[in-house]
This record gives sequence, C-alpha cells and structure tokens, in this order.
Amino acid sequence: MRQMHGLEKLRRQQPGLLNAQKLAELLLADLRHCHCSIYGCIGDDERVLLAELDLLPDSLTYEMFDQRVDLIVAGPILRADCVPLTYRLQGEQFAISGRCSMIARVCGVDLYLQRSYTGVVGDIARQKFAIPVKSLLQMM
Repeated sequence: MRQMHGLEKLRRQQPGLLNAQKLAELLLADLRHCHCSIYGCIGDDERVLLAELDLLPDSLTYEMFDQRVDLIVAGPILRADCVPLTYRLQGEQFAISGRCSMIARVCGVDLYLQRSYTGVVGDIARQKFAIPVKSLLQMM
C-alpha cells in the first residue's frame, strides 16, 4: 500500500495556513533532486536494488487545475535476477513508498511500472508519477 513520508517536515516549513498552491511549491522545491529506487527480494527479506531512476530535467511541474505535481524519473536497470516488488520515490524530505509490479492487474500494487521497465540490465526505464496535492492537504 502506498505510504507518504515526511509530510510533517514539509508542514513545519510553512507557518500559518497551508493551501494547495503553497504545498505544491514546497513539493516542487523538495522533489527537485528526487530519485526513485526499485527493489526486488532474494531469499528471506534480502532487499535488492534493481534500478535507480533520477528526475528528468524539466519534467517536474504543478498542474494547477487538477492540483497535482507531475514528474518523470528515468535510469538504467541495474539487476534482473529478481522481480520488482517495492519502490521508493525520495525527495529531500518527502517520500512515497509502496508495492510495484511489471504485471498489470496484480492485487495490492499501487504502482505499475511502465513498459520501459523491461527487466533487461542496461535498458533505460522511465516512470511517471502524479502526486495529488489536494489529497496530501487532507492528510496533514
């Protein structure tokens, strides 16, 4: 299940009333050097880094009408000896983590890896994220 981390740290940066525009500005600043790690598992709880995806330049934007922050990360697949199971999108303080899969319609998965995640070492994987600002405000 998708989890949000660091919301309270972001909240402390903005004294007073926090609205969608201010939260979006905090997220844009926090995520400007973000990366996404994709993990698999071998044996009993041995977490294995399968791919490290970095933010693509100019892909971090705020969609004011839909009140969401959009971004794209990309990078090489490092290992292919197990299937991707979890991910973590990490900014300076804010992070999102959860379960992922290469196979569509898998129960309990909140991120389906895009087709560019081939599972072949050296291939470049791209992943799009949309962070709902309005939902985050309700969580705070």
